[in-house]
Amino acid sequence: MLKKKKIIVVGGGFAGVQLVRGLDENIFDILLIDKVNHHQFQPLFYQVATSQIEPSSISFPLRNVFKNKENVQIRLAEVLGVNQNSKTILTNIGEFNYDYLVLAIGCKTNFFGNEAISNNALTLKSTYDAITIRNHILITFEKIISAKEEEKEAYLNLVIVGAGPTGVELAGSFAEIKKNVLPKDYRGIDFSRFNIILIEGSKNTLNSMSDVAKSASRKYLQNMGVGITTETYVKNYDGSILTLSTGETIKTKTVIWAAGVTGNKIEGFEDNIYTPSGRFKVDRINKITNSECVYAIGDIAYMETPKYPKGHPQLANVAINQAKLLAKNLKRIEKLEKTEDFEYKDLGSMATIGRNKAVVDLPFIKFTGYFAWLTWMFLHLMLILSVKNKLIIFINWAWAYITKDTSLRLILTQEKKKIS
Repeated sequence: MLKKKKIIVVGGGFAGVQLVRGLDENIFDILLIDKVNHHQFQPLFYQVATSQIEPSSISFPLRNVFKNKENVQIRLAEVLGVNQNSKTILTNIGEFNYDYLVLAIGCKTNFFGNEAISNNALTLKSTYDAITIRNHILITFEKIISAKEEEKEAYLNLVIVGAGPTGVELAGSFAEIKKNVLPKDYRGIDFSRFNIILIEGSKNTLNSMSDVAKSASRKYLQNMGVGITTETYVKNYDGSILTLSTGETIKTKTVIWAAGVTGNKIEGFEDNIYTPSGRFKVDRINKITNSECVYAIGDIAYMETPKYPKGHPQLANVAINQAKLLAKNLKRIEKLEKTEDFEYKDLGSMATIGRNKAVVDLPFIKFTGYFAWLTWMFLHLMLILSVKNKLIIFINWAWAYITKDTSLRLILTQEKKKIS
């Protein structure tokens, strides 16, 4: 029997998990490396941040996901670099050899080089970030109750920067809990003074979607009381004062940055194989330019094709489909068969703005409203890994829909120990 080839997969997101699931266990031994021990369902981070679902509902321990795959080993580690000559990967727990290396490391928040914003703004790229936002918002309202009048303005302004799907969904969710939930918890606060402000550099909310989605999302948010400022950039934020490109300033203790992403870079690759946004340039089978046996899939991969000459959108479906095809192509390579080029069939995009409010762009139709919201719910439930979690989230959604409330508003922070 031939010795199995060793594949190292870095990243347990949509792309990494799908690849490991699809690889032939008779041909490959797999080492999956990630900084966290669980798969994180990123599309619903905003619901954790706004106290609508529990973090455990969208977090799946990797060891449990692959408990029935004997050819899969998992290591909790941070990758420091790659040596392509020796086919080794260096991590903070040691070196590992590979026959094939697949990088599915995703992207990180892009602060466009502004260190002050990076140090003071909140982000939403992990389950931990979502919990941090939830804690911060709840603590903020606890502070408002006892704050001096001159201090309250900064606490009562919540600013979201970036009106893509994440920013729009956050703004809509905060508007809903402002109306239906928080006034019941904090009766001493005048919520007519609580401002949700969405700032976007382009002309529209959901600027990458259809005109129908742009128009509907803006109308929904404005009707929900969200203040929208477009064609405006954030120049600085020091933790108390937000400065805009117009010269205007906003007093705020809460800025959530959702204004774009940049690739996670790894030592061991020439600068010219990265795009300006930090993504790996890959060929039609996701092999990184000028490399051997090293591949990139998902958000970190930049592939030009006839249908997508400027690269594919950074969507879960693109990552999943790249992973499925790469699993087949690696098997074909081992069997000395011809590989198949990747091309993405556009399945559309969508965003939810709140209860009964969503926008859906499909290749053949664009629609909004209640049916769009149901479509969004169904498709997101189908993407969730386990049947158990699908059921838990559906029950949570149904309960929140009926009661217009949840009971998940826990502040979970570690109390600092006093040093005597």
